[in-house]
Amino acid sequence: MTKIVATLSLVFSLGLLNWSIVQKEHQLSDGRMVYLELAPVDPRSLMQGDYMALNFKVAVEIRRHLSKNDETPSDLKELMTQDGYVVVTLDQNRIGQFKRLASNQADEQALSEDEMLLKYRIRDDAIKFATNAFFFQEGHADIYDNARFGQFRVSEEGELLLSGMYDEQLRLLEAVSDESL
Repeated sequence: MTKIVATLSLVFSLGLLNWSIVQKEHQLSDGRMVYLELAPVDPRSLMQGDYMALNFKVAVEIRRHLSKNDETPSDLKELMTQDGYVVVTLDQNRIGQFKRLASNQADEQALSEDEMLLKYRIRDDAIKFATNAFFFQEGHADIYDNARFGQFRVSEEGELLLSGMYDEQLRLLEAVSDESL
């Protein structure tokens, strides 16, 4: 009986994992695209290898907006530990700029064609979209020195997945593999 329960638990866990992978792959292929401008960050971790710590201009605007609220200090602290939504306007290149904070996902219905609702999370007092780091192969840091934008694919619920790093002209930055040489 124990073996049956263990086997069923394993099958169920693997099923959930595969379902999650399929959903993320679907989001990467069919999600709405938005570019978010990077804010200055520290690009290296000796313990984790080469990576770029990510911060976005929209996150800076969210923090600025939250800090301006006339909340009492305890209310503001509670607000700074919650997840939320931000409305960004999209220019002709699909670069998102902060417009306003949204009270909830229902605000999506009031969006115009050039607006998009994005979900953000506040963790360790930092505002994050999908991830706070972009890992790359060791020795390729110079390729990503020119990164100015992160490209995201956005689900219907406003969840973001980072799909690539781009330069100022919105050209994809990627390392050339040894196999293609």
